[in-house]
Amino acid sequence: MARPKPWEADDELWAVVEPLLPKVERRVRYPGRKRHPDRLVFQGILFVLHTGIAWEHLPQELGFGSGMTCWRRLAEWTEAGVWPRLHGVLLAKLRSANALDFSRAAVDGSHIRALKGAPKTGRSPVDRGRTGSKHRLITDATGIPLAATLTGGNRNDVTQLIPLLEAVPPVRGKRGRPRPDIVLGDRGYDHDKYRRLVRTLGVKPLIARRGTEHGSGLGTQRWVVERAFAHLHWFRRLRIRWEIRDDIHEAFLTLGCALICWRRLVQLGQSCPQWVYFDDS
Repeated sequence: MARPKPWEADDELWAVVEPLLPKVERRVRYPGRKRHPDRLVFQGILFVLHTGIAWEHLPQELGFGSGMTCWRRLAEWTEAGVWPRLHGVLLAKLRSANALDFSRAAVDGSHIRALKGAPKTGRSPVDRGRTGSKHRLITDATGIPLAATLTGGNRNDVTQLIPLLEAVPPVRGKRGRPRPDIVLGDRGYDHDKYRRLVRTLGVKPLIARRGTEHGSGLGTQRWVVERAFAHLHWFRRLRIRWEIRDDIHEAFLTLGCALICWRRLVQLGQSCPQWVYFDDS
């Protein structure tokens, strides 16, 4: 039996996505061209996310509609807030299944090239001063993405620690708003001022000190966020920032986080088809 393509949205995933999409009523008197089915367009967006292909090169024979149709629908759904809600719904399912571990969280950032220049870009200190952006990520103790943000490549890591913690949504699924007990960070987050700010949120900071010998011991717990970045950047569209609009790139980033959550649900047996596939080899 052939493995389903990763951009083929099965019935179970579509049942989660469809209720989140804004309803568009077709005009009766002047209907115009029939709107391309949302499910096919969603698969076109997934195709671009997975392959990194340019919108204008989206193969018409796949039936997803034109690249412009998919881009416009992505912008429409982004403006409607679909992707954060999708991520939140899947996080709630994971929490209901006792698959989220808030005993600790890990934070990190990853630079990406931004070839066109755009909002939330800056001269990257790790890429010979080239224009870039940075993905910021916070995960639970098992590596599930809790929140992801986009900043300029010149923004200091430590300044994004509090925004990342505050970006963790109020995950449903059980009573009470979850907040990690401990947050783990590398030397880029070493600053006593921000340690105090983290403690005011009721979270214990466990951050490596600058100037100390290599081997803080945090790597045995922090590696989950690095693995999460590897899974996120398995989506080719997230390896280089092609979008001038920052909200469109953030949409892809949040959708990637949601798909990682969906994959974990599949592994837990909460959903049947295993179409979200990562090659970990």
